[in-house]
Amino acid sequence: MDRIFVDTDVLLDLLEQREPFYKSSAYLFSKAEKREIQILISSLSFTNIHYILRKKYSNSESRKILSRLRALVTVATVRDKTIELALASNFSDFEDAVQNYTAIDNGASVIITRNLKDYKQSQLPVMNPDTFLKTMV
Repeated sequence: MDRIFVDTDVLLDLLEQREPFYKSSAYLFSKAEKREIQILISSLSFTNIHYILRKKYSNSESRKILSRLRALVTVATVRDKTIELALASNFSDFEDAVQNYTAIDNGASVIITRNLKDYKQSQLPVMNPDTFLKTMV
């Protein structure tokens, strides 16, 4: 089973039903629900998403949304080594560097994001959801 790392932007596409990206993110997560893929997300994504959801929903509603998400994903650990590598990296965006090294450290085979340009330094293949889903056919 593929272990794929999903970036926060794709998670928000799903949770906020952002068009025109919602359909592909929902299909990606349906693959996880069917156990065809394993989706990894960093613990960092949970805090970032909660912060964003709280602007729209109550604390209780935000936590319920995150609980449903948690049932579909594996939480990838962010370790000391991850932060050290991100700090020393050539990534222009520190958060993306942390996400990248979290994906590598947790055995992901690919990073799924719509933010392709910020992952140019990645050692892993980086794809948007549509491109990745086409590889599964």
